[in-house]
Amino acid sequence: MVRNPLQQLRDLQQAVWLDSIRRSYLQPDGYLPGLIAAGEVQGLTSNPSIFEKALGDDHSYDEQLSQLHGEDPRDALWSIMKADVRDACELFLPLYDDSDGQHGQVSIELDPASAFDTDKSVSEGMTLFTDLDRPNLMIKVPGTEPGLAAVPRLLAEGVNVNITLLFSVARYEAVITAYFEGLRQRAEAGGDLRRLSSVASFFVSRVDSKVDALLGSGHPLLGTAAIANARVAYESLQRAFDGPRWAELAEQGARVQRPLWASTSTKDPSYRDVLYVEQLAGPDTVDTMPEATLDAVRDHGVIADRLSGSGEEDRRALQRLADEGVDLDQVTKELETEGVEKFVASFEAATETVRQHIT
Repeated sequence: MVRNPLQQLRDLQQAVWLDSIRRSYLQPDGYLPGLIAAGEVQGLTSNPSIFEKALGDDHSYDEQLSQLHGEDPRDALWSIMKADVRDACELFLPLYDDSDGQHGQVSIELDPASAFDTDKSVSEGMTLFTDLDRPNLMIKVPGTEPGLAAVPRLLAEGVNVNITLLFSVARYEAVITAYFEGLRQRAEAGGDLRRLSSVASFFVSRVDSKVDALLGSGHPLLGTAAIANARVAYESLQRAFDGPRWAELAEQGARVQRPLWASTSTKDPSYRDVLYVEQLAGPDTVDTMPEATLDAVRDHGVIADRLSGSGEEDRRALQRLADEGVDLDQVTKELETEGVEKFVASFEAATETVRQHIT
């Protein structure tokens, strides 16, 4: 039987996660069970922007919204998000158990207002993890410096963590260090490392959008920054998880913290619509895709390992961009700031959508 491109990605040891959630998808005959049964997705990510869109046109929420009439809109939004994420976790639990915790994770995002408050990120992350009480739940923590400081503390308590909004290789390497520290703290306290899970969400297409605007129309280096940046980050993964420090943790059952390629749908219509998926296919990774990208990959994706051994050429590509005056450090700092602002705006927009339904 011929395996389609989404299934071929799993053969490469790259997990595909759905970058979407809505209540109608979670029904027994819904979209998500179909994807899981076909072996096309192995996890899911969510965020307030996704919920805002779902609440706008999915009538599966009508009953709960009527029950929430008169409630605080922010609390009501959390009730809705937690209900959907809990149900998604249940759908993925068989896969999680069958893979011994390697697959089947579902991510829910902390309130982005906590992005610059370490203590709040820790307390809210632990509360959310406890409330939902599912072993395959992941708490999304922004990869700001305060968020990064929360990562070891959450991991030490056994909380699965998805560190999001990563744009630079240096910040990604700091995330790996935080992961190692969290594992060390948990191991020293006698905690079990075997099913503790973490991913590092490294954003892709937004880098090209920003750099391409700096280069200008027709420049020969258009569309080269994002892929090179992500591949150099992948090289950091290979180095970090191939040394004595990691070997000691692996002996205790620790799992590799996989990079999760986020924002892999192309923003520039002149680019191939599966460009980033194809060019970032490779082992020990995750790619999270919205519905349109899933459909495009299934239809015409050409899958091969394009990550392993690519680092040297990609470092040269980043140097060529630097020679053209592109300050990638500045670009990624701006993207992080903009990313947090967008997350905050999305949360507020989702809260307002709920307000309109329950007041």
